[in-house]
Amino acid sequence: MTEASRPAHEAGREFVLTVSCEDRRGIVHAVAGVMLEEQLTILDSQQFGDASTGEFHLRMHLRREGEPIPVVALEEAFGPVALEFGMQWRFLDRSRRHRILVMVSRQGHVLNDLLHRTRTGLMDVEIPVIVSNHEDFRALAEWHGIPFHHVPVTPQSKPEAEARLQELVEEHQVDTIVLARYMQVLSSELCAELPGRIINIHHSLLPSFKGAKPYTQAHDRGVKVIGATAHYVTADLDEGPIIEQDFRRVDHRMSPGELAAVGQELEAMALSRAVRWHAEQRVVLRGRRTVVFD
Repeated sequence: MTEASRPAHEAGREFVLTVSCEDRRGIVHAVAGVMLEEQLTILDSQQFGDASTGEFHLRMHLRREGEPIPVVALEEAFGPVALEFGMQWRFLDRSRRHRILVMVSRQGHVLNDLLHRTRTGLMDVEIPVIVSNHEDFRALAEWHGIPFHHVPVTPQSKPEAEARLQELVEEHQVDTIVLARYMQVLSSELCAELPGRIINIHHSLLPSFKGAKPYTQAHDRGVKVIGATAHYVTADLDEGPIIEQDFRRVDHRMSPGELAAVGQELEAMALSRAVRWHAEQRVVLRGRRTVVFD
């Protein structure tokens, strides 16, 4: 199925609601009451009471019966309940596809995976623009019909490069930036301006094997497990809240090249799941932790 033939959700028909607040009795009852009044059927509901923090988290997948309803009207109807319980909350109208800006350097395995999943409908997102500090993947982007922007980065030009990136985020109405093996560190100022809106992937061999050729280092140390971690980007390098991890057992028979191939596969799978869950509003970001609803 190509993106052009993929069926779209009807506006005002399906929604996702996420709620976080202090845990107390009556939350689900109150939320469900609003859904009933607004003729919304609960297709799926998941909740989590966090005993360690005293917080309550809820995700509901909803379908409107009768005439479609604008998300603004739904937000207005829900407002009094949200105020009563001190909720942090959000409605997502599923008719609008999540828009991601992909950044890449010279390793294309993760970019290729995201493009394939988006083009074939395996991931219900849009990629309106690709940004790179190298020219390697311009032809690939053009083949997919996606604008490609070469934004070189040096220590001296980094502020200008990040300013250009922010211009592209605004121009293309980007919801989330995805670092698909983008080998530049984003400034703490940029991370602070886009909290919870930048997702990165790295091999989970960090911090044991920093620097170049981590899979060669892993081979030399005889590791037994390799993996990948997808996480939100913060000013603390590779220490942002984790969304998804994947791993596989390996052994002494595998060469550094074979380890790298397995690692790349894990990186692509972990990142695609993280992006999809984020776009479907399944991830609740709470400080340095995440709550991920399946």
